[in-house]
Amino acid sequence: MEVHEVDFEPVGRRGQCRKDESLLACAHHHFIGINSVCGGQGKCRSCKVQVLSGDVSGPTSSEREAFSTQELENGWRLACQTYIAGDGKVNMPPESMSAVQRIQVEGLEGKVEVQPPVQAHELTVSAPSMTDQRADIDRLLDALNAQYNLHCDRFDVDVMRSLSPRLRSWKWRCQVSVRRNEVVALGSWPSRHLGLAIDLGTTKIAGYLVDLSDGRTLAAHGATNPQIGYGDDIISRINRAIRSPEKGVKLQRVVVDTISKMAADLCAEAGADTDEIVEAVVVGNTAMHHLFLGLPVKQLALSPYVPAVSGALDVKARDLGMQIAPGAYVHLLPNIAGFVGADHVAMLLAVDAGQVDASTIALDIGTNTEVSLITDRNITSVSCASGPAFEGYHIIQGMRASSGAIERVEITADGIRYQTIDNAPPIGICGSGALDVMAQLYLLGVIDDSGRMMKEHPRVRLWGKQQEFVLVGDGDNSGEPSVVFTQGDIRELQLAKSAIRTGIQVLIESNGCSEDEISQVIIAGAFGTYIDVSSAIAIGMLPPIPLDRFRQVGNAAGTGARMALLSGRKRDESNTIASHTGYIELAGAPGFKRTFVEASYLGRYRMRNGKREAID
Repeated sequence: MEVHEVDFEPVGRRGQCRKDESLLACAHHHFIGINSVCGGQGKCRSCKVQVLSGDVSGPTSSEREAFSTQELENGWRLACQTYIAGDGKVNMPPESMSAVQRIQVEGLEGKVEVQPPVQAHELTVSAPSMTDQRADIDRLLDALNAQYNLHCDRFDVDVMRSLSPRLRSWKWRCQVSVRRNEVVALGSWPSRHLGLAIDLGTTKIAGYLVDLSDGRTLAAHGATNPQIGYGDDIISRINRAIRSPEKGVKLQRVVVDTISKMAADLCAEAGADTDEIVEAVVVGNTAMHHLFLGLPVKQLALSPYVPAVSGALDVKARDLGMQIAPGAYVHLLPNIAGFVGADHVAMLLAVDAGQVDASTIALDIGTNTEVSLITDRNITSVSCASGPAFEGYHIIQGMRASSGAIERVEITADGIRYQTIDNAPPIGICGSGALDVMAQLYLLGVIDDSGRMMKEHPRVRLWGKQQEFVLVGDGDNSGEPSVVFTQGDIRELQLAKSAIRTGIQVLIESNGCSEDEISQVIIAGAFGTYIDVSSAIAIGMLPPIPLDRFRQVGNAAGTGARMALLSGRKRDESNTIASHTGYIELAGAPGFKRTFVEASYLGRYRMRNGKREAID
């Protein structure tokens, strides 16, 4: 097969590309992060690159629609549509890269009694002799059970393989990590006794290194989920895994490699070794859970959307390819339904949902938003396909929450004030900024309650076939970079916010409640942490209840994962939550379509029986 050398800038990485693979596929093959929201179909235009040198295939119809003649002459192409015909160099602009972004790792400080499923024991073993020729494993287990009154009778095979030389090098004194009745790790005395908690999100991964002896979080890191390069939403990834088992394996491997690297980085920060991580807990939505485990996912995309497994699982880390202690297990919390997974269970665990008496809404906003209504300790949940707009995707100049993203906006008659992440020059809009813009434009009358952008405002212009509002720049084509918010962006956000409000309304009506009875709204997740709640109410995404009833709690799923890592009792509690949570399939709820349409309108309004009632 003919291959060519390609330099990817500005990351400074060179790799070989086959003649029959696109630039996008080549980049992914070399673990170079180029966005591909549509999964490489040439529709989303998020994989824009500039070919600086080298021969490539001719422009496709998708590229002719995406770029002007001048841009094509200057080398601008879609990576998914372009094939290399010779050695060359490619530039990847920041908005096309899966760049390091701000990942929400902070969350609730969940109170938990530290009783981890894995216990560390200091052990002194008698050396063998001519009169005591017991096998090393028998010798260690006899000493362990006698000294700590245990009934341990199993030994992980990988730990077994290194047992004899290590015991002798440590002069028969060691630290033994026991999980139930199995030895899962062996170290010198004293060794660190660590656990790893992972919140595996659709677009983001948050990781926590925890000291199992006292419950302290030693380090926390965030990373972009590398699967996003294969499609920004769950359905596109499921479809990839269905069409190609090899792609399913790839989706599993890239995320496991990212977690393993995260574990190594966390340990480096804490001055520890990955072999000292003796237990891990991973939470994610049901599809992420299945892709992580390599389980079949086709049934998740077909009605009635049934998971392959819903109960809690314990899987050897090495069977998944994770590089922690050889005998360590990964515990996965239970799923509730096909689109309400272990991450929502972890969130409910973190907010102590089982003990909540007053009517409470708990929602974790993301590409897929899960909402639960807690009433008299009964829990009912729905899943809302809110889409990737809140992550900045499908917004014309949208981007993830990274440096230069506009995250806060205030528009008055006197002008526009905005805040960017890191106070860097503005290059795009992230989800919280887009929400602010829509709320501000609605309150100023620039867009009406149906979401239609008016033509009268001086910063509204017609660009191509749609109206857009110029946020940054003068919009006079003078060459100053502009950041705009378009009519299409409004429609994307309307769909996302309508899904969430519809989910809330279906839960309220199904449980015979009213909005006035809601005493608390708990908002979790990275996007939920940074939004302005008043903006969300102004556009009708959230019900118009007093602001002091809202509580933004950060990455509660990550907190729940840490709690389950530290306490077997909390694992039992998570099982109880999952088994006692009812689930409503949103699309099958009575009046769903009417409610969804009504919820797409902007403004402050109550909803009764699927109808809007505007309020001041």
